[in-house]
Amino acid sequence: MPVDDSAPERQGRRSIRNAVLGLIVVCALLGISYLLPIPSVASVREWGEDLGPAFVWVFFLAYVVVTLFPIPRTIFTVMSGVFFGPVVGLVGAMISATLAAYLAFRIARGAGRTRVQPYLRRPVIRAVEYRLAHRGWLAVGSLRLIPVCPFWLLNYCSGLSSVRTVPYLLATVIGMAPGTTAVVLLGDALTGSQNPWLLLLSGTFFAIGVIGLIVDVRMPVDQPASATD
Repeated sequence: MPVDDSAPERQGRRSIRNAVLGLIVVCALLGISYLLPIPSVASVREWGEDLGPAFVWVFFLAYVVVTLFPIPRTIFTVMSGVFFGPVVGLVGAMISATLAAYLAFRIARGAGRTRVQPYLRRPVIRAVEYRLAHRGWLAVGSLRLIPVCPFWLLNYCSGLSSVRTVPYLLATVIGMAPGTTAVVLLGDALTGSQNPWLLLLSGTFFAIGVIGLIVDVRMPVDQPASATD
């Protein structure tokens, strides 16, 4: 089926707009969390601490399993910062998201394209496939920068593409790092943690993701990806 070349361009412009709006929202939330106490969110962390160390393992296991499905990863990433703070929250979120991305990738690759072909006709899926076909693992990294593309969707589309496993995982980790760091630090800030340096880091990492997305969208995508396993 031929792909409308204008569809990826429209999707790219929409992605930039959504990412910029997201940056504005994040900056507003960071400012509010710094200026105003949020005791209800802070009590959530205390509740999590009362559950003991096993809760860490249960939470991040749930992170892996749930994000295999069409459920926003951002919810778990924010709660990682709320429950566990910047260090444990960030490490746990990155490991869990990487495992979920790998499992979904292998599931899609094992299922094969012919079994899921009827589900691949939506415009957003075709736009993602277009970028994967023309950029391969570079598209994976760019689409991970800011979650304008659903996490689960990119995982499964990548498994159905020609992207190799190792480059896929490396691009996933590198691409997710700025946005995941920003969101975990935001979750930590929402508990009333008034560390201006962490707040600045959160805004900076989100801005890095937005800038990277803008640069990527404006780059040509006329080079096809090489065939793989």
